[in-house]
Amino acid sequence: MALTLGAIPASGASESRVASAAHGRIDGALAQKGLSFGSSIYIRIFKEEAELEVWLQHGARYELFKTYPICAESGTLGPKEREGDAQSPEGFYSVTASKLNPRSNYHLSFDIGYPNAYDRSLGRTGSFIMVHGNCVSIGCFAMTDPGIEEIYLLAQAALEKGQKSVAVHVFPFRMTAENTRQHASSRWAPFWSELKAGYDAFEAKHVPPDVDVNGGHYAVR
Repeated sequence: MALTLGAIPASGASESRVASAAHGRIDGALAQKGLSFGSSIYIRIFKEEAELEVWLQHGARYELFKTYPICAESGTLGPKEREGDAQSPEGFYSVTASKLNPRSNYHLSFDIGYPNAYDRSLGRTGSFIMVHGNCVSIGCFAMTDPGIEEIYLLAQAALEKGQKSVAVHVFPFRMTAENTRQHASSRWAPFWSELKAGYDAFEAKHVPPDVDVNGGHYAVR
């Protein structure tokens, strides 16, 4: 499958050269792990650790392909509540093909889908929360340009192969029992317990959980 990245105004690089370089980095790493380009993708983001994980489907389970550093983000731990608060969201989001932006001013980007149904139920406001390149951010998750090229290509390939949407789950931190205890006094601890249910479900089976919104709460199944 030959995919292109579209026009990239931020760098001025040609589509073919940038796409070829990204493919070159991806293909060898995929082969080493026995993974396939175009496989369904799942993304986890950890704010405190400033890391983004890309998981790819391999048989009945998902395998970790790569962990990318988030090179710029803003705000503190806790969800985004309103437009202009400089916070990045926390919660369960999804990306459809229409949310991919190859002509981003930030090299490449995709909108994670904030506010989702849960956010809207609480009256939270804001828009255009992206994972993007260019390593600058106010409320978004900024990656290095090589990093976003790889992430974008893998998401694009999965969506073109038939994945309806890419789950992007954003956590305040890696939700181990120890980390959760260390943050137990936070005002956000009850909210984080709902996120932990999704974290634990994936850790148990390595399959992205289905998440609904019920009565202003996340319901993981």
